[in-house]
Amino acid sequence: MGESADESTLPLIAYRVARNHLDITAAPIRREWMDATSERFVNRCLPLLIANQSGWWLLNAETFVARWDGSDNVSGVRIEYEGVARHHDVSSHFGYGIVTWRVPVLIRTPPGWNLLVRGPANLPKDGAWPLEGVVETDWAVASFTMNWKMTRPDTDVEFRAGEPFAMIVPQRRGDLELFAPARAPLDAMPEEAGYRAWTESRFDFLVGRELAGADPDAPQWQRDYMAGTAPEVGRFPDHQRRLRLREFAAEAPAAADPSAGPSCGRPPTDQ
Repeated sequence: MGESADESTLPLIAYRVARNHLDITAAPIRREWMDATSERFVNRCLPLLIANQSGWWLLNAETFVARWDGSDNVSGVRIEYEGVARHHDVSSHFGYGIVTWRVPVLIRTPPGWNLLVRGPANLPKDGAWPLEGVVETDWAVASFTMNWKMTRPDTDVEFRAGEPFAMIVPQRRGDLELFAPARAPLDAMPEEAGYRAWTESRFDFLVGRELAGADPDAPQWQRDYMAGTAPEVGRFPDHQRRLRLREFAAEAPAAADPSAGPSCGRPPTDQ
């Protein structure tokens, strides 16, 4: 869907392989359930906020309800669309209570880059769980599917139009295997003094907050990590509080192949 001319960027191209349109958008920072917590306190957790934004969402095209009878059969999951379905991208393809999306694009990453295909970060859905896969999208010419495992029989699980059904995250192939994990005592850590200073400040803060009671002027949370600061270190220069992922550019005219199907399993069947 268009390539950037900026040589400092990496290409991430979604080639349309079916007539169906797929909306792709950079994952947002906000989650409704997080905003609904008391004083939106969950939004104080920066690691959650960064994870929320760490990829692109693939958006569901049409509202439907999935219901699983608990069996392993392909017919064990019933898909009922709201109104007249136009795309039929979703079906029971594998059985075992799995709902499958046929993704109508073939995504290309630069050489040496895989694509983690997962559920949308920190967005739970009652009754179904997203399955994850890693695809070598720098060479594979087969499209992939996204799959959710139903977790409770005889329960209606709704997927609304416009809500994300997948999140794609490029990963450099081989990076995980470069790590040499090891265990060590705390006194071997160069930042030991900083860690101990932080634990003491954390203890003092919690005690002080209890003593302050309901004082509205008392600080309610520490902002060290949010601000990117640490004892003995100061401010970390590369600290991130927000990601700025680029959106997919408009699609350029290109030939489409409507016959493409999933990269594994049975041939696609609509339900």
